[in-house]
Amino acid sequence: MKQWYQIKEQAAGEKRLMLTWYIYKLFGKKALYFIGFWVTLFTFIFAKEIRGYSKKYLNIVYPYTGLRPSLVNQFRHFLSYTQVLIDRIELFSNNFDKEKLVFDSEEDKAKLFSDFARNKGVFFLCSHVGNTDAMRIFFIKNDESQTRKVNVFFSKTQSQTFNNFISKISKEVPVIPYDIENIGADTAISLKDSLDKGNIAFIAGDRIAESSNAKTFEAELFGHKINFPIGSFKLVQLMDVPIYFVIALKEKNETYRVYLEHHDFTTLTNLENAYVKFIERITLISPLQFYHFYDLFGE
Repeated sequence: MKQWYQIKEQAAGEKRLMLTWYIYKLFGKKALYFIGFWVTLFTFIFAKEIRGYSKKYLNIVYPYTGLRPSLVNQFRHFLSYTQVLIDRIELFSNNFDKEKLVFDSEEDKAKLFSDFARNKGVFFLCSHVGNTDAMRIFFIKNDESQTRKVNVFFSKTQSQTFNNFISKISKEVPVIPYDIENIGADTAISLKDSLDKGNIAFIAGDRIAESSNAKTFEAELFGHKINFPIGSFKLVQLMDVPIYFVIALKEKNETYRVYLEHHDFTTLTNLENAYVKFIERITLISPLQFYHFYDLFGE
């Protein structure tokens, strides 16, 4: 079963991505949106399997959202993802205006910066909803948070081409990458040292790594039993730093709204269940920004 980003990797090699970058530099993001519309339309027409996964997801959330699983909405789902990829180019090239990123709750923002003021590292549990990269760039560029290194867990085998492209266009982005498929004791030691120095970490808790020994837990999402990776939550538990769930949703005026939820760790089960409920709640705000283009919900 192919993941959506595996298909994108096959379709978009590094040369095509660099061409995209040159178009952006010459003509701006609107030109890429125009091109992206037609590329997405072409992909949508021929990607029958992926359309099926989108339709299935939209059917599942329809009782919660009233958003019909029509072909038009399936295409809008595809197009939303394309635009997020284009936005990542702007974000990592250091051209994103931080004023376009706002927090949904000033109270949550104040709590976060209170943790920063005590020089604490922070661990963010993110997801494949919205565009978490907006949040990473915010903390790199924002004077209030000082200059902090950002530890990020990537899927090396599944998104290497895009990550290589991003590393070429990035400007002064102090990212420390980790391979999600190869987390071991040395990873935990290195990460703990970085967080103890007041740095930041991001790890997704909603997608299982490609590993034969990957352990999972089961939770209910939109009335369906879903498997989530235990490893992400155990790693967060080990670090003993403030924990925040985070999702950044794009709004119509090209801003990103950040939704935060601080979690005081009690038990691993409570952390896992609270995270899944957070994803469900924020997804319903903008259901087309749920980017799991594979059979997440099973049979």
